[in-house]
Amino acid sequence: MKKEDIISLPNPHLRQKSTKVHVVTPDVKKLVKNLTAVALDWEDSRPHEISAAISAVQINRPERVVIIRSDFDNKAVRDFTALINPEIVKLEGEITEDYEGCLSVPNVYGRVPRFNKVRVKAMDIDGNDVRFKAEGFLARIIQHEVDHTNGIVFIDRIRDKKDAFFKLDEKGDLQPLDYDKDIKNNSILWD
Repeated sequence: MKKEDIISLPNPHLRQKSTKVHVVTPDVKKLVKNLTAVALDWEDSRPHEISAAISAVQINRPERVVIIRSDFDNKAVRDFTALINPEIVKLEGEITEDYEGCLSVPNVYGRVPRFNKVRVKAMDIDGNDVRFKAEGFLARIIQHEVDHTNGIVFIDRIRDKKDAFFKLDEKGDLQPLDYDKDIKNNSILWD
């Protein structure tokens, strides 16, 4: 699969809850491989970004499957970890705002408030139950992807919309977008 297989807003499937996976089948394992291929193909086309994670719904498979990059700092490390039926059991710590982007919301970034610690339960690629704590950027990514499985897109979480949206310039720096001109009446972003 390729980056062109990523669906984006206003596709209504991004606003629907994904279904639970009951058994890790060969089809689920193939889905994880497809997600990895799509994430890397997208990343290879973007000189200033990494593909931190992607959920199955983003390739139009509304199943509760996500993959998360193993190393956010080194683009040469191209491994991902699959989480099946990821669920946040507890939100902890402080709420902090940081920048987020999304493969399904092309060329728009925003400052999103999220908890800086989470406790998670899921199944791994072998069907084993896993529980772990995450903090910082990893906690943010997990919240973002679990939101996808629940039909929520990051722009839905932005509180103060006036100064919260950005785009990347050709050097890879974030530049502010004008909310009234670029965002507010954009029917692609808002239903």
